[in-house]
Amino acid sequence: MYPHERSLVKTLADKPFAIIGVNSDRDLEKIRETTKQKNISWRSFWNGPQGTGGPISTRWGVTGWPTIYIIDAEGKIRYKNARGPKMDEALTELLAEMGHEVDLTNHEDPGEAPKDDAKEDAKPNP
Repeated sequence: MYPHERSLVKTLADKPFAIIGVNSDRDLEKIRETTKQKNISWRSFWNGPQGTGGPISTRWGVTGWPTIYIIDAEGKIRYKNARGPKMDEALTELLAEMGHEVDLTNHEDPGEAPKDDAKEDAKPNP
């Protein structure tokens, strides 16, 4: 998903948008290498030496990787596990709610489409 995320960061640079990553690799040095190799420019937190059982994933109830939360300007989780075009549609909608007209529905995804093996569909959270 890094190419798609990198593209969103570039496309939405002047909008109220941010990506926050959580890395579950147990080896902090490996994370640092990957961050450089994959040109990850957005804030990313380490889930600790417990890996997928670390404090961030535990607190957020994450049971599958990757898990994607799209959070609105008020801090409310609006979508969970929206990937690819569904992510772009959700971001377009939320930015429009804040008065920023951006159409990401035809956003070029420079990477391969991610496999959607999550148990939950990309759907709005009530």
